[in-house]
Amino acid sequence: MAKSKKNDSAKALGHKVVASNRKARHHYAILETFEAGVVLQGTEVKSLREGQASLADAFATVDDGEIWLRNLHIPEYVQGTWTNHAPRRNRKLLLHRRQIDTLVGKIRDGNLTLVPLSLYFIDGKVKVELALARGKQAHDKRQDLARRDADREIIRELGRRAKGMP
Repeated sequence: MAKSKKNDSAKALGHKVVASNRKARHHYAILETFEAGVVLQGTEVKSLREGQASLADAFATVDDGEIWLRNLHIPEYVQGTWTNHAPRRNRKLLLHRRQIDTLVGKIRDGNLTLVPLSLYFIDGKVKVELALARGKQAHDKRQDLARRDADREIIRELGRRAKGMP
């Protein structure tokens, strides 16, 4: 009986998305994704549990063999005291050494960048989904929009035909 309660509580904690970067897939071509842990202070975690964060201007950099998340905005915790955190401080990301080395090699070889796609809780731990991405040109963005509109129109037409409408 105790085992099933533990599994139920793990499912309840599960996967809760706090913030997502919706424009990242529009501005960048995503090549590969990684999941990384984030080093946070206590008031940052409490603020994230309230669902407050913004990945709008966030990006990741590699400094001295460590990966840092910059410009992630986590507002100050309302009930916090003098121990509150700075909203836009740099936060260290936790990855395996092998993953960091491959990322460093890929970033230096090509014109690639690290972009955070989403910030979420998994089993009570804060994780960030990082993407190894290449910036899109304006014409690539227009092609993607046109392709998405065409796909939407095809699906709409197939739905009409399935219902027997002209």
